[in-house]
Amino acid sequence: MKNTLKNFAENAERTAKKQQEIQKHIDELDAKSPKKEKSKEDDEKQKAVQAGSQVEPAPPFPGQKLKKPGLEKDMELEPRYEAPNYKGSEKLKGKVALITGADSGIGRAVAVLFAREGADVAIVYLNEHEDAAATRKAVEKEGRRALTIAGDVADPGFCKAAVEETVKELGTINILVNNAAFQAHAEGLDWISPEHFDMTMKTNLYGYFYMAKAVLPHLNEGDSIINTSSVNGLFGNEKMIDYSLTKGGINAFTQSLAKNLVEKGIRVNAVAPGPVWTPLNPADQKKEDVKKFGAENPMKRAAQPEELSPTYVFLAAPACSSYITGQIIGVLGGVSN
Repeated sequence: MKNTLKNFAENAERTAKKQQEIQKHIDELDAKSPKKEKSKEDDEKQKAVQAGSQVEPAPPFPGQKLKKPGLEKDMELEPRYEAPNYKGSEKLKGKVALITGADSGIGRAVAVLFAREGADVAIVYLNEHEDAAATRKAVEKEGRRALTIAGDVADPGFCKAAVEETVKELGTINILVNNAAFQAHAEGLDWISPEHFDMTMKTNLYGYFYMAKAVLPHLNEGDSIINTSSVNGLFGNEKMIDYSLTKGGINAFTQSLAKNLVEKGIRVNAVAPGPVWTPLNPADQKKEDVKKFGAENPMKRAAQPEELSPTYVFLAAPACSSYITGQIIGVLGGVSN
């Protein structure tokens, strides 16, 4: 198994290089694209809405460009994931969760709160080894076991191996969080190369399908699958056509799989975030767009990962959501159309 996992990790490095080539092509097109004049309103900083127990960062964010797939440790303003005011109450005691894309961003925040609620966590990621090690340390700090597994979720063989390794090391799997994603913006359909389209489809759709299929034989009544969707899957995005397509597909997959598994007592739901401050966007967007990321949202800011993770706890915990399946729960910061 160790040699097999090593091979999958090497394949993940190749996938990361392909993602970097796709982003390089997009960046070259960006450089040739005419720049829009800034309006007076763009220069006026609007006050961000703070509705939580602590003040979260708001635009302007650092205008930083990250190398794909993007390391959280390299972000000038690191995302907040610890949710210091969230108190655990053993909602997931004795359970085991496998989370894809768990090295950083939403995945890391979810791993930490799952651990705080009593779950052991398998951290599945592409090739961001330093970020994954930090997530593992954060889970262990909560007093739970953590396992890191590198590989490409678009490979069904890797998904099967990751599940087998999790069961071997942690005993079982009760919760799957499909969260890994690829994103590269495009001003028009003609910007999206076949390689770009293929990467988006395979990471965001094939990866969810293959991982769910691999985990399913180990799930029992009371267990659950949670998929990460997006505001773009609900309302579309003119600059992320392929990404929006996959997120809409995830919504349909969630609802269809929920109906298929309901008689087994296995719940399937999705969380649809609005803009969230994670490595995904600085690894894709232009610096000037990163600076104002989330500013057009009704709350005038992007969410921090720690503002998303309690929703995943809610959907994973039978004590909270035993009668909820097939739902797409929006954490959108006020977006309604």
